[in-house]
Amino acid sequence: MTEEPKTEATEDLRQETAEAAPEVAEQDRVAALEAELAEAKSATLYARAEAQNLLRRAQKEAEDARNYAATGFARDILSVADNLGRALAAIPEELREDDKMKGLIIGLEATGRELDSVFARHGISKISALGEALDPNRHQAMMEMPSADAEPGTIVQEIQSGYMIRDRLLRPALVGVAKKPD
Repeated sequence: MTEEPKTEATEDLRQETAEAAPEVAEQDRVAALEAELAEAKSATLYARAEAQNLLRRAQKEAEDARNYAATGFARDILSVADNLGRALAAIPEELREDDKMKGLIIGLEATGRELDSVFARHGISKISALGEALDPNRHQAMMEMPSADAEPGTIVQEIQSGYMIRDRLLRPALVGVAKKPD
């Protein structure tokens, strides 16, 4: 049985029939209630899905906040690590052997190791660069250097170390990249 398109005349006829036959009116009321119920179920499912998505999003944001909260501080403290490393590298060998300086040098080296340990505890790691292929997501090429020994695009000099905080770039490594000799 195919349903006819509802027009004003068929609605009027149905209304008159409903008044004469209570079972038709009851059937119309049940159909209207079923339609309302279906709409309410749909709205409930939509609201439940939206609430789950909101909860998932909030959990992800909270996790990111925990994992990456120290990013600004970590960027600032990298210059301290750089300066400490440069200071240790600048100490001449004869001063390293001097008994008066040994305690100071040992203390500076211990401070460097402790700084590396703190970085590791907070998910901060140094990016390897020398000998690697240039990765623009982790390295920033500062210059090209002619090299017969290395393939073009290979990092041959590290100007400044790069760091990651967990899986995000904290600071790119500043590098020199090999190119074909002229």
